[in-house]
Amino acid sequence: MIEELARDYITEESRTLGQLPLPAVRRVVEALRDAFARKAQIFVMGNGGSAATASHLACDINKGLGVGREKRFKMICLNDNIPTMLAYANDVSYGDVFVEQLRNFLRPHDVVIGISCSGNSENVIKAIEFAEARGAVAVGITGFNGGRLAQVARLSIVVPSHDMQVIEDAHLTICHMLFRLLEKTLASPRPAALSLAISTPDET
Repeated sequence: MIEELARDYITEESRTLGQLPLPAVRRVVEALRDAFARKAQIFVMGNGGSAATASHLACDINKGLGVGREKRFKMICLNDNIPTMLAYANDVSYGDVFVEQLRNFLRPHDVVIGISCSGNSENVIKAIEFAEARGAVAVGITGFNGGRLAQVARLSIVVPSHDMQVIEDAHLTICHMLFRLLEKTLASPRPAALSLAISTPDET
């Protein structure tokens, strides 16, 4: 019974990954490459599991694409500063925890990425709408039918599934895909020896 359920999950996961909208992924990669070329800032955010995915993406982009390169990405995860989030949640509202941070830092032509499985997280939507109004490039990574996020973001990647866990898995796969595609296409590659050292885990 358990093994059958596990196989069913793998089957749904494989089906979903096989149907990811790759043209949408390409457009997001192009937006991130453009931000890199212009030294623009990139902001990313999410709630719950999506917050962990947002933090993971910022780690991969900042460290994984930074070590050994003179020029680096400038990515900030808005859900990593817990005291700031709690202050806004307590004194303003939880719906404003991301948009209020953007008011401090956002510049026209920066990139703002919102991750929400349902596409209907109020605080993500408010931040994306603010980004669009300020002339930034707004990106939504979502699932189900895309929700409001897919409607208000300039670029969106909608995972074709109605299973929350499968969508979250696919979101992490998309983030790793963005990392790998950027790594392969950046104009300033790392020295070969350093690239190998970073890609190969320490076995000690």
